[in-house]
Amino acid sequence: MNLIGKIAVVTGANKGIGMHCVNQLLEKGAIVYGICRSGCSTNHKNYTCIRADVQEFNQLEKAFISILEKHDEIHVLINNAGLGYFGKCEELPIEQWHQMMNTNVTGLFYSTKLALPSMKKSGEAHIINIASIAGLEGYQQVSGYCATKFAVRGFSEALYKEVREFGVKVTCIYPGSVKTDFFRHNDAIEPHDNMLMPEDVASQIVYAIESPANFHPVNLEIRPLKPRG
Repeated sequence: MNLIGKIAVVTGANKGIGMHCVNQLLEKGAIVYGICRSGCSTNHKNYTCIRADVQEFNQLEKAFISILEKHDEIHVLINNAGLGYFGKCEELPIEQWHQMMNTNVTGLFYSTKLALPSMKKSGEAHIINIASIAGLEGYQQVSGYCATKFAVRGFSEALYKEVREFGVKVTCIYPGSVKTDFFRHNDAIEPHDNMLMPEDVASQIVYAIESPANFHPVNLEIRPLKPRG
């Protein structure tokens, strides 16, 4: 896809992978809308920050209505908003389970549901879902988070078969550990330089979006080359 003038929406756009996706899409000439609960740091003539919580359908619906009032179609949706809590299953607070499910799975479904009609209309569109290697294999003391990312994987694999005939691509990204504030809820893990860099993950996402029309990257697993030294 040639991104010049294309309409892109990124959730969780204020930091980490989402922020770098926003900046790189802007560099490619896209018109970008960032959806986040707090204010966004990016300042660009082709960027609009919309404050909304992906857990709340009514807030997301208003956000997408405001975008589609200005543009007939959405061409790119990056479902990046997500969070993770760590701990043994029996010790995980119920509210943390629900927050992960509502953000990582239900919020992703909401955004996709709202964007899809216009994406089908465009005949050339791309949905990027950010999962995790925790959506490919289970890890101890991350059972709740793994459950959400396995759900993202299943949703993505079913959806791509559902919408491919409309010219809509669906790519699921499975990053390993990324040097962001994702680990703020886990005191045992400190971000370090052997982790993936968020700007590098974003570059691979943009590369997938720019793939030729009949080239469909369905799954992209990305891991650090070396373990922590």
